Amino acid sequence: MAEEHTDRREKGILIMEELLAKVKMAFSSTFDIDPQSITPDSTPNDIPAWDSMGHVELASSLEHAFGVSFDVDDLMAMENVKEICRVVQSKLGKVQGVRV
Repeated sequence: MAEEHTDRREKGILIMEELLAKVKMAFSSTFDIDPQSITPDSTPNDIPAWDSMGHVELASSLEHAFGVSFDVDDLMAMENVKEICRVVQSKLGKVQGVRV
């Protein structure tokens, strides 16, 4: 049983890494920046183009990348990359119980 739990956890971590990689690519395409410069703690203060209009463009890019739709509450919650991952994760409903 312990092996099964470890296996699920490893898959969850792998899935979260893939999710973060796709989020980074959305940032890269939206803001024309190096995806490696994005961390889970990145905020609009770290990315000059991430203003209110940039936020809308980023959300559109994320919706397209993940095949999800965001509502106003989702957009308001997306204050940093970690929260973006959390919102996308909740929309996808795939990586439950895995922390970013």
